[in-house]
Amino acid sequence: MGLEDRRKREKDQRRSAILNAARKLFFEKGFRYVTVENIARKAELSKGSIYLYFSSKEEIYTQILLNDIDKFNKKSSLIFQNGKSAAELVMAFAFIYVDFFLNDRELFRIMMTFMLHTEDMNLAETVNQHIIEVTNNTVKIIETILQQGIEKGEFPSDINLRLSRNAMWGLLNGIISLHLFTGKEAHKEERIRSAVKASLDIFINGLRRYKKSDEMINQNINFQTI
Repeated sequence: MGLEDRRKREKDQRRSAILNAARKLFFEKGFRYVTVENIARKAELSKGSIYLYFSSKEEIYTQILLNDIDKFNKKSSLIFQNGKSAAELVMAFAFIYVDFFLNDRELFRIMMTFMLHTEDMNLAETVNQHIIEVTNNTVKIIETILQQGIEKGEFPSDINLRLSRNAMWGLLNGIISLHLFTGKEAHKEERIRSAVKASLDIFINGLRRYKKSDEMINQNINFQTI
């Protein structure tokens, strides 16, 4: 291995060490109470070394979130390769989503912190928008599934795609939030999986039986993007 390759590998290792240390601290203490000095100590690096790789705590936080959401989006996009029905795709996406956060609970807490406390984090507007765009790419996968269901005649053509995808997104996050950090550890995974399965069965059956009400037609409701 040449000198340049060795240097690059060492830089990548330090960068990964910083992100791993920061992830643990954000989970343990919450974003507000973590400092760059804390991260440096956890990563066994100097504070100055941190700034060689990241300009701020906010940038570290953002990179963790962006990297992991991007990994999830790439993995979940593969579900379309096997010719599943829309109902099967809904379940496949949901359990990839559940598995992703069961295997990395820190990430789920970090993502929820961003969604619920964005204004407290003082992120640059460009960074904030970037995270929102990446997160919306996840939600768009749900929309693609529902659109396929319409095209194949599984779901009525007049369902509101934006409302339906947001409902499913909220359902998944709500169930995970409800069970992931409470109750006995031995039963958490089982409770989350069974609750997601039962709730999505109801969701799918509701879509199949959907009929737009006169009130919705008259109001012409316009649902906003997440």
